[in-house]
Amino acid sequence: MSAISAIVVTYHTGPVLARALDSLRLQEGVREIILVNNGNPDGAVAAAIGSQADGPPIRVVDGHGNIGFASACNLGARAASGDILLFINPDAIMPPGGAMRLASDGARLQGPWLIGAKIIDPDGGEQRGSRRATLTPWRAFVEATKLYALAPRHPYFRRFNLHGDPCPKEVTPIPVISGACFCLKRADYFAIGGMDEQYFLHVEDVDFCLRFAKAGGAVYFDPHVPVLHFKSSSEVDPIIVDLRKTISMRRYFRAHFLDPYPAPFLWVLGFLLWVQFGLKTAAALIGRALRPVFAAAPPMRAPARQLRANR
Repeated sequence: MSAISAIVVTYHTGPVLARALDSLRLQEGVREIILVNNGNPDGAVAAAIGSQADGPPIRVVDGHGNIGFASACNLGARAASGDILLFINPDAIMPPGGAMRLASDGARLQGPWLIGAKIIDPDGGEQRGSRRATLTPWRAFVEATKLYALAPRHPYFRRFNLHGDPCPKEVTPIPVISGACFCLKRADYFAIGGMDEQYFLHVEDVDFCLRFAKAGGAVYFDPHVPVLHFKSSSEVDPIIVDLRKTISMRRYFRAHFLDPYPAPFLWVLGFLLWVQFGLKTAAALIGRALRPVFAAAPPMRAPARQLRANR
């Protein structure tokens, strides 16, 4: 089995980074851990790494600032020496033997392969985004307008995230896997130019899966490797995250669907995406403004009649 290079991109991740690195140290077949530091408080990365007494060496790539997730993945891949690249989020915990299982299951497949793990929540359920359909403008329109509620079983209203469907028992082809944990050959990663660095945050994994398939590769979901993902551990304003996601989605649709879709439909979709972002932002700002009011409010007292009744 070829050597595995694990690549972790971190940005203000918090204490869970140490747990993520510890889980990788225990992985058979992992030659090195490449930690790409996009920005963390002073001393946080050193504290997460600790003494490095056991396991593969951890190489820190830093000094470049916050260049975005896609660019950082490419930076880590260029620094890697293994034939197999394992990308895993800094708030994700790889189960014992998980890295080798992903690589081994991939090695049994024909042609270029990209294989993703089963991403699970802390409660053990499969996480939203673990398995996904191809993101098309129509599917995004269905999600934005909630048309799926009209006929949830109709193929025209099929949803983007497939975690609600029965989980496959074996390695299964799937259009899109999660960027939280995936594995492929280093040569195949660079054969399509790696991640598109025009994406700063979000949708870069969706774009990568689509480009990988268009280049003749196949994308697979591996239910045998459950990776615990704590999600949204980075200390980043959710409004900024949603803004980046909206910008990335518009870029994705322009990059892949300008020819098959009429321009007016893409204009309408773009407008809906910005409206969706505006509503979420307004709700978040109102919630922040009201939080001190509710925090300062005295606790509600039960009515006198009820108090007398309880005596």
